[in-house]
Amino acid sequence: MSHSPPAPESTSQVVHPDGRVSMPEGTTLPDGPFVNDDLQPVPMSKRTWGTGSFTALWVSMSVSIPAWTLASGLIAAGMDWRQAMVTIVLGNLIVLLPMVLTGHAGAKYGIPFPVFARSSFGLRGANLPALLRGAVACGWFGIQTWVGGQGVYVLAGRLFGDSWTGAAAIGGYAWTLWLSFGLFWLVQVAIILWGMEGVRRLQVWAAPLMAVGGVALLVWMAYEAGGFGPMLSTEDGLGWGPSFWVLFFPSLMGVIGYWATLTLNISDFTRFASSQRSQVLGQSLGLPTTMTLFSLIAVMVTAGTSVVYGEALWNPIDVVNQMGSGIGLLFAIFVVLLATVSTNIAANLVGPAYDLANLKPNWFSFRVGAITTSFLGVMIFPWKLMEDENVYIFSWLGTVGSLLGAVAGILLADYWLLRRTRVNLPALYTRDSEYWYSRGWNWRALVAFGVGALLAVGGADLGSGPLIGFLAPLADYGWVVALLTALLLHWGLGRFVPDRRQHEADLTAAGRPTEPAA
Repeated sequence: MSHSPPAPESTSQVVHPDGRVSMPEGTTLPDGPFVNDDLQPVPMSKRTWGTGSFTALWVSMSVSIPAWTLASGLIAAGMDWRQAMVTIVLGNLIVLLPMVLTGHAGAKYGIPFPVFARSSFGLRGANLPALLRGAVACGWFGIQTWVGGQGVYVLAGRLFGDSWTGAAAIGGYAWTLWLSFGLFWLVQVAIILWGMEGVRRLQVWAAPLMAVGGVALLVWMAYEAGGFGPMLSTEDGLGWGPSFWVLFFPSLMGVIGYWATLTLNISDFTRFASSQRSQVLGQSLGLPTTMTLFSLIAVMVTAGTSVVYGEALWNPIDVVNQMGSGIGLLFAIFVVLLATVSTNIAANLVGPAYDLANLKPNWFSFRVGAITTSFLGVMIFPWKLMEDENVYIFSWLGTVGSLLGAVAGILLADYWLLRRTRVNLPALYTRDSEYWYSRGWNWRALVAFGVGALLAVGGADLGSGPLIGFLAPLADYGWVVALLTALLLHWGLGRFVPDRRQHEADLTAAGRPTEPAA
């Protein structure tokens, strides 16, 4: 049998004493069909993110309007505040594990998600999970932009009065709301063109202000409700009987689905980690704690609106619109807009920018990919997703979370079970390498993805009944079903029907020559 040619000496990988791998310092791969500046492995000198950096990253992404609506939407769906918090805490602890495990590859090899996916899907096949993840991010960008546009609409309504809020409707909404949506979209595009350094500085201020704003909103709602006792009354809740469990499992999948995109592309951030410990500890400190505290504020405020207004207002824009104080309203809207801009750009433009760069490295730079995402976000029709908490949590988060769960299962099986975290770094960028498989596609990953996705979403009810009736019992556990099915199937196919070229590379992986670390 013929072996794949070894990587040129100038592009051989360096294994460092702490186990991390890089190209020789100062080395860059030549641009080509699978390489551009944004996809290059991060050199060791630029891997500077410590524990604090990852904790701050999660604070900035968790303290956001969609995180609020996720938690408050559970109250609107019928849960009491205790049940909502149990669902949120459990969901975030579950999703933290794959987050840390997939983040390992980024920290070890300095590669973004689309390049990481090449080892399991193939150099061309990686475009499938990358574009799927990118499409979900476009949806999230649109949702957050719509929320921001609502904030502009409310603020302008207080300034201009009935002539603004009572404007003629187009497509079911006042034309002034569409204008507000467009203005908010333009602000984000302008920030993108300004540069990411300004965005990073904005994040430093946005998360603390959003936390302060959330606490202030909680205090105000407690005053309006006559204290925390009436706010947190559970007399009209579902109880802990069968009605709760019917709602619990799809809600849990929705909570998991909220971060399903980040379980895949967290390596876009961990590639800058100064050590494995920094990404593991930073994520463990930042994700579950921040989401728990911020969600607690959200569910308590929403529970309070049920008492004060007779219905659960799950959108924070609707809540702050009830304020009579002009100063209080201005502060609340400012915080909403600031947090939305910073979170939206950080969480929903970084991933798709890399994903599009992976599709056509010669066409898409990071900035061009981000601008493209901003246009696609409008085409998702985010106003439809936000009309009903059932559509938002179950149809949107649950369904897309299930699809991405299948991808996560394949990544985990390939990286941890089949390769034992050993990857040939230069080969990830090289045609006809061990990751070329069959014309750039690994059919094993495609089969695992297809079966996992079918079992997970085949029984989902998207409005007209389940697509495949006998799969309906699995729909409430979509993400778990997809992840475990794809993980086991990809591992089985890779173990018992291995690719010849990949099998040969695996046999020699432990003895692959490397340059000594400096």
